[in-house]
Amino acid sequence: MKKSTAILFAFIISQFQAQQGAYYQQSAKYKMDIDVNAEKFTYEGKQTLEYTNNSPDELNVVYFHLYWNAFKPNSMMDQRVASKGKNGDSRLQKDGVSRLASIPKDQEGAQNIHWIRQNGKDLKFEVQETIMKVYLAEPIKPNSTAIFTMDWDAVIPQQIRRSGRNNKEGVDMTMTQWYPKIAEYDYDGWATFDYIGREFHEPFSDFDVTIKINKDYVVGAGGILENSTEVKGYDTNAKIKADKNKSIWRWTAKNMLDFAWSADKDYVVKSFDVPQGPKVFMVYQNNDKTKVWEQAQPYITKYFQLMNSHFGKYIYPTYAFIQGGDGGMEYGMCTMILGEAKDIKDLMGLMAHEGAHSWYQQMLATNESMRPWMDEGFTSYAESYVMSQLFPKDLPNPFMEKLNAYRDFIKKGIEEPAVWLGDHHDNGTSYTYASYVKGELYLVQLGYIMGEQNLAETLKQYYDQWAMKHPSDRDFLHIAQKVSGMDLKWFQNYWINTTKTINYGIKEVKYDAKSTTITLVNNGGVPMPIDFSVMTTDKKIVTYQIPLNMTHTWKEKDAYGEFKTMPYWPWTQKEYMITIPYTKSQLSVLGIDFSQRIADVNMEDNFVEVK
Repeated sequence: MKKSTAILFAFIISQFQAQQGAYYQQSAKYKMDIDVNAEKFTYEGKQTLEYTNNSPDELNVVYFHLYWNAFKPNSMMDQRVASKGKNGDSRLQKDGVSRLASIPKDQEGAQNIHWIRQNGKDLKFEVQETIMKVYLAEPIKPNSTAIFTMDWDAVIPQQIRRSGRNNKEGVDMTMTQWYPKIAEYDYDGWATFDYIGREFHEPFSDFDVTIKINKDYVVGAGGILENSTEVKGYDTNAKIKADKNKSIWRWTAKNMLDFAWSADKDYVVKSFDVPQGPKVFMVYQNNDKTKVWEQAQPYITKYFQLMNSHFGKYIYPTYAFIQGGDGGMEYGMCTMILGEAKDIKDLMGLMAHEGAHSWYQQMLATNESMRPWMDEGFTSYAESYVMSQLFPKDLPNPFMEKLNAYRDFIKKGIEEPAVWLGDHHDNGTSYTYASYVKGELYLVQLGYIMGEQNLAETLKQYYDQWAMKHPSDRDFLHIAQKVSGMDLKWFQNYWINTTKTINYGIKEVKYDAKSTTITLVNNGGVPMPIDFSVMTTDKKIVTYQIPLNMTHTWKEKDAYGEFKTMPYWPWTQKEYMITIPYTKSQLSVLGIDFSQRIADVNMEDNFVEVK
């Protein structure tokens, strides 16, 4: 071997080994002291951050998120909203014009960093829109810890998106993504995506937060209230302590992605314990618009029990549903949702989705800015499953409504690939379907391909192996392939990286004296295995599994019924013929996928009624 070749070979091996290195994740501990000026909607903050570098890399800079800098005219968020016109998020627009463009100067979001120090040494920093780049006085070596101290003040912005003052339901302060938050660092480098209005990513952290605010306010938060007997709303025997007319609230939380809170003078606090589950708090304005909240306790209890049994146990000790924000947004141990709901099903649909983010965003903390389909899609899957248990419907499967919505959406011709970064979709509706709907249907299709029992086992092992970590789609797919024994890379590539669609049909049916021959055709761009079923005149259903050659291993069982396995269908072959031992007089209906889980965009040619 030549010397140059040997050097190249050694380099390749070293790169391979680097990619196969042991998993690591960074950690942080925040201690914050916050003094709120409720009349002016401002606050002063002091922060001590203990940051541990568990990576094999030496860090010479660190990055912080300053999300509130987005809420002002001509910010990147404003520019992005304006560029989309009427294709953008309606909550950010009015008549197709960005709402951020008209925020008054005194209501612009601002996080003004006075200084930041590393181990007592002043640091140079640059604020780049919603990202702050900090140059370190000394590198943070692998497996070492640095202490950052910081002093800042902030203006609580006009409520536009998720955070801010005086939302449309009259909640005074929704304090989300409100503090200088250190960015996540992992094998992909620093997660420094600008905040344009959608997703977040951060390291698991511990929090110790002291909030000083006017004593007539009630605070709701995700965490543990350490002094409930000294503040308003949480203890009927509380003796409120005040420092110059301000109460002091102390909240703690461990191993959580972020800390969010909300404050209002009209909040009431209701709480109850879920058996073998968390203590649940409901923090909301008790009025005619929120009266449906009084019906929620038994549904929430069953909700957590279903989630715990099907998707893995909720790890944290508490969870809070808080009226605040715009619509719904998940945070550590809490969600901010609108208070008004037309009925209990409407309210629980929102609670079920945002609550499920505790699994697929918090405990299984994927980088949702890069892979929103894993965050929103897996959450939507859990929501559909649980809601089908809480409010049963007579449907072939719990996901029918999403499948039909997807089919209607495809007809518009504006689909964008799910692989795109969350904030980089050009059309708001296309983002919703790429992330929420196709992400949900990714799991539905996997259940159809490998069997529902295998999907349930995959979700269980995914939780067992990756809870409280930062998994990627590769980690999930690895488990799905191991559980099923199938090659599934082809499906993920088609479904996530392209906008190709599934479209199978029945081309021809020939009835003979002793049998019937059916010709199936693939008119779409995504190959799939096919479950072909017949219903006989005596109401018996017989299913034939036609495997796809690319999986190389076939589905052995499925919760939707038994089946007979036929020879495989090569993905390059357009048509497939199947002969069944039934005559025309013995058949009532025949068709593709009686369970209706397959995301076929044209169902009109999938079934034949035998007359």
